[in-house]
Amino acid sequence: MKKAVIAMFALVAFAGTAFAADTIEMKKGVKFNHKAHQATVGNCKKCHEKAPGKIEGFGKEWAHKNCKGCHSDMKKGPTSCKECHK
Repeated sequence: MKKAVIAMFALVAFAGTAFAADTIEMKKGVKFNHKAHQATVGNCKKCHEKAPGKIEGFGKEWAHKNCKGCHSDMKKGPTSCKECHK
């Protein structure tokens, strides 16, 4: 029984990564390549702090602070308006 509970927990915890879309289209013409970010960042908790799935508090301010900030820190990815909003 204990093994079954652990297996179910693992299945639920990691299902988001198995079924995540490769590219997500967001508002204002922004396309987000989820698969490329998974490969580059590697640590899902960098964006998904609490659990796989939707990002808590995601919106314009969150994206500009976290996405643009990460791109600047890593010196990779778009940082100007027109590079994301096409």
